[in-house]
Amino acid sequence: MANDPKGDGANFDPMGAFRQMRNAYLDVWAKTMVDTVNTEAYAKATGSMLDAYLAVSSPFREAVEKALQQAVQQLSLPSRADFISLAERFTNVEMRLDDMDAKLDGMEGTFSKPARATRRPAAPARGRRRRTK
Repeated sequence: MANDPKGDGANFDPMGAFRQMRNAYLDVWAKTMVDTVNTEAYAKATGSMLDAYLAVSSPFREAVEKALQQAVQQLSLPSRADFISLAERFTNVEMRLDDMDAKLDGMEGTFSKPARATRRPAAPARGRRRRTK
């Protein structure tokens, strides 16, 4: 074959050695990182960094929220509080409709049952004739 410089039937891959070296390198790094991340010291270090970040970013976050709220108000757009209020109202309306539906189902069951005859129609008296016109 023209593409087979070795002559043993396998294709020559000039990048094969580099791929093997890369895969070995990535395997070593993956094992090292897993071992490092699964330690108690790493958990404490990341926890303290996260606490420090949250403490520092809190005033900035509050300032951004206040500015955004003012911008939304000036643009006459609904705010997050408006959406929450609407969601609560819709939930309340939905619950009331469900209650009304349950009551109507109960009333429908009461009225759809065949009524029992409490009085029998009066039978014509014996010996009396019916009047005919």
